[in-house]
Amino acid sequence: MKTLSTLTFTNSYCDLPDSLGTRVTPQPLDSPFLVHFNPLVAEKLELTSITALDPSFVDIFSGNATLVGLSPLAMKYCGHQFGQYNPDLGDGRGLLLGDIITSNGRKWDLHLKGSGKTPYSRTGDGRAVLRSSIREYLASTAMEGLGIATTHALAIIGSETPVAREEIETAATLIRVAESHLRFGHFEYLFYSGQHAELQQLADYVIEHHFAELTTTDSPYAEMFKQICHRTAIMIAAWQAVGFAHGVMNTDNMSILGLTFDYGPFGFLDDYDPHYICNHSDYSGRYAFDQQPSIALWNLSALGYALTPLLDKTEIDHGLEHYQHQLQQQYSHNMRQKLGLTLMSDVDSALFSDLLQLLQQHHVDYSLFFRTLSYITVTDLPHSCSLFSELFPCTSDLKKWLDRYQQRLLLEPNDSQRLAVMQQHNPKYILRNYLAQQAIEKAQQGDYQLIDQLMTVLARPFDEHKNAEILAQLPPHWGKHLEISCSS
Repeated sequence: MKTLSTLTFTNSYCDLPDSLGTRVTPQPLDSPFLVHFNPLVAEKLELTSITALDPSFVDIFSGNATLVGLSPLAMKYCGHQFGQYNPDLGDGRGLLLGDIITSNGRKWDLHLKGSGKTPYSRTGDGRAVLRSSIREYLASTAMEGLGIATTHALAIIGSETPVAREEIETAATLIRVAESHLRFGHFEYLFYSGQHAELQQLADYVIEHHFAELTTTDSPYAEMFKQICHRTAIMIAAWQAVGFAHGVMNTDNMSILGLTFDYGPFGFLDDYDPHYICNHSDYSGRYAFDQQPSIALWNLSALGYALTPLLDKTEIDHGLEHYQHQLQQQYSHNMRQKLGLTLMSDVDSALFSDLLQLLQQHHVDYSLFFRTLSYITVTDLPHSCSLFSELFPCTSDLKKWLDRYQQRLLLEPNDSQRLAVMQQHNPKYILRNYLAQQAIEKAQQGDYQLIDQLMTVLARPFDEHKNAEILAQLPPHWGKHLEISCSS
């Protein structure tokens, strides 16, 4: 295990074209303090947990001290925001501090979110607030616990620095860790600004560091695009199966590694509503829950267009077709696991669609329905309608569906194995917006106990956690109607 001073920095991004970023020094926070530290993420970096107890930890990541080896860089990119191209984007409140190489040769980006103004801040102050930092900190833990590719968060640093949003709040910084912070928007920036040689250099960098196995293929750039399409499909299928809505799927928020990236107005489904819009600034519903698969395809098409100096149309079309095929295949696989189905049957498609229609019609809690279902044996299914009474009335439609489900399960070879699979793919704990809001309100008063509790259950959301049952209950009415915007 290591300390901050013994980390190995390579800062490989500094080898990329100068136009892809600007060196910036973090702006210090006033009276900084540690809000929370994630030992599971520290372990990825080979850091010990006692690292957080060193006063220099807070000073370094609040901009009040420097660490030898860091080379802070505000990254330049652009992108399509709500379908409109915007050339004036970049790390407006973030800094890439450097990249770390662990003893097993793995590369991790160390990133600071909320570090002050950069050349790309536009009219913003470059700060993050405690509220948004807590949301991303919890969300990244929740997604990793669910087995969904994501960026990670090492710690939150709080402060007394005032920040004006809808009201005066306090600034915070989030220490973000990821395999890469490269976005679709990096390639779009180089393409639209006519820097095609630099675009090829960036593609070479991505292949070298993240898709090294492609270097010996006949068409490495086409294979790179296909890999990006593949990873994006896996991510989107996981979002749809678990009921996660990102909220702002702009191309500058899309990771080239298929990581869930840039948490803002995200939300997990409470009542099942395929048209759920988690971002109240999304007036047209462009990024509604059921639009995410098609938006990802749109974004990949935009990326493919930006790669036309390296790819021909056939190669781009092949990558996009691979996305659609892989998305359908992976989503079907995920949903089959949620219902415990290992064999294929002609009745499965109707069984899935009719269930989702039933949940939508009766405004049923998505996660709790599947979790409840994962405890009911095949012999008990015809008599299990009352077990769902807390979620919705025991309707004739529900009874009919449970009967159909039982008949379908008679084809499965092992019922106890089915239940075990379902319990490992239907989480008991998700990061509901009202839980995040309660954690934020307590933290603003200096109480971080709920953050502790949430971090424990979200890291292992399929376990029972007998002492945390309250965190798995139905949300209160007010909790279903919280307005979350991009400022979140």
